[in-house]
Amino acid sequence: MKSNLYRAYLDNAATTPMDERVIEAMTAVMRETFGNPSSTHSFGRNAKGVLETARKKISSLIGAESKEILFTSGGTEADNIAIRSSVRDLGIKHIITSPLEHKAVLSTAEEMDASGDASLHLVRVDNKGHIDYDHLSELATSYPGALISLMHANNEIGTLLDVDRVKEIAAANNCLFHCDTVQTMGHYPIDVKTFGADFLTCSAHKLSGPKGSGFLYIKNGLRIHPMITGGGQERNLRAGTENITGIVGLAKALELAYQELGEELKRISDFKQEMVSLLKTEIPGIEFNGDITANGALYTVLNCALPPTEKNALLLFQLDMAGVCVSGGSACNSGAAKGSHVLNAIGADPDRQAVRFSFGRFTTMADIRHAVDSLKVILKSETVQA
Repeated sequence: MKSNLYRAYLDNAATTPMDERVIEAMTAVMRETFGNPSSTHSFGRNAKGVLETARKKISSLIGAESKEILFTSGGTEADNIAIRSSVRDLGIKHIITSPLEHKAVLSTAEEMDASGDASLHLVRVDNKGHIDYDHLSELATSYPGALISLMHANNEIGTLLDVDRVKEIAAANNCLFHCDTVQTMGHYPIDVKTFGADFLTCSAHKLSGPKGSGFLYIKNGLRIHPMITGGGQERNLRAGTENITGIVGLAKALELAYQELGEELKRISDFKQEMVSLLKTEIPGIEFNGDITANGALYTVLNCALPPTEKNALLLFQLDMAGVCVSGGSACNSGAAKGSHVLNAIGADPDRQAVRFSFGRFTTMADIRHAVDSLKVILKSETVQA
């Protein structure tokens, strides 16, 4: 039986609901384009045409050349290819990154360091999640020709990277620059000609597209070898029959994101600021993890540090029972658990439960109000019971 409980989905940084227009585009391909794009007959040629049309669409949206787009299974694979190929094929001996990166970057860089293939160097960060750019410059000067791998916006706390400063530091020290743009692709205008990165990543399911489809932008002139072998697909860079349905969904999702970017940026930014205001009013003692200013933070993410309570472990469950779907986390407390590596790195209070609200195309003001009202009731109840 269908529940009458109002449900507010506010976990868009984890994944987004698919847009019906994306589903329609994918369904048409599933019905009409079943050929293998590597086949030479008419069905294969038709599939190849659909594949390359999607590649051309994506490349045009970000100012790239078609040959600079490598389709992947998502952001994690794209990050892995960028880092591993830089070390294996491009002579990288040093990787400069931060303790705040997604595990797709941080774990891969740590593995390169442990194996002795490349040395890992972590740049300092402040308590809002901002990079220490002077320290980054020092590291790049000490290790010229390194790979600098830093995310455009943090997926947990939303703090934005000053890309212009990073690309200047990279250029001054002959460094390669890999930027994980999984949380920002389709949410900000990105033109690779001015962005200044050698590698950029995208995952379709972060922008109302399908899971299992993404791409890696590889700047023209960088010669890498495939990580997955056994076929000549993707210009001999990734073996395996292409996921045409997912790729078409990715292209459509990115197209829609750019078409509606200005409107959505303002709408969601207004929602976020309204939620900040409501939370400050309704939840005394609330704090926020990361930078929440308009220019310093990703407008789709808000990470709250709730007042300390003895029932932190039940909070996310209680929110879910109230129809509020979010992500959570905490800094480590006396070594009892590792906690969030991001919150640990910025020195977040381990006694405060972190709740990440993240917004998307289908978020409404009713969702915001329901989440705040539910959180207020839960915290009040916990205070009384304590």
